[in-house]
Amino acid sequence: MTDSPLAGPADAAGWLNLPDVAVRLDVTISKVHQMIRDRELLAVRRDGVRQVPAELVANDTVRKHLPGVLNLLRDAGYDDEAAVRWLYEPDDTLPGTPAAALGGDLAREVKRRAQALGF
Repeated sequence: MTDSPLAGPADAAGWLNLPDVAVRLDVTISKVHQMIRDRELLAVRRDGVRQVPAELVANDTVRKHLPGVLNLLRDAGYDDEAAVRWLYEPDDTLPGTPAAALGGDLAREVKRRAQALGF
């Protein structure tokens, strides 16, 4: 994968490295790696380091619908970088982006849209 300045949060503070994710979730770094392998969490390389969009880790948990959306995107042929692009593509019908909508009442709508990508 290559680094892409267009994918994900533009602000460096919008990204967490994997050790920081482990601290935030109160799990081991091995568990974070397992969550990424199991598509419960999404990480991409930014400046050569695997990082997670901070917005996807709400307080001490992963956004509720994120694993389902990630699996639907994978089924539609999206790799991790493409999934980040899709999650952070501005959408006028949502509160900003699909990633932002995952934290609110429109999370199921985001999941429905991800499912529709497979057709």
